[in-house]
Amino acid sequence: MSDARVEIYVSNFCPYCIRAKSLLKRKQVAFVEYNVQTDPERRAEMLRRSGGARTVPQIFINDRHVGGCDELHALERRGELDAWLGRA
Repeated sequence: MSDARVEIYVSNFCPYCIRAKSLLKRKQVAFVEYNVQTDPERRAEMLRRSGGARTVPQIFINDRHVGGCDELHALERRGELDAWLGRA
């Protein structure tokens, strides 16, 4: 397991959110999920933290902005995700 703090901003029925969460679950990474659709304050927070990114998911590991689903999967393909999670 990882001690990294992983946060993911999502919306309902978002296939990219589901895909990103699926990867984290497969890697047995605990994460905190914020739904920007049901909590507008979280959307404003996401925009501020991500530098204006409007799409979901937006993912943060230890307050470091990963980006979205594609960026998360790219980190995994390059073998860099475990380092971000403090597992390397």
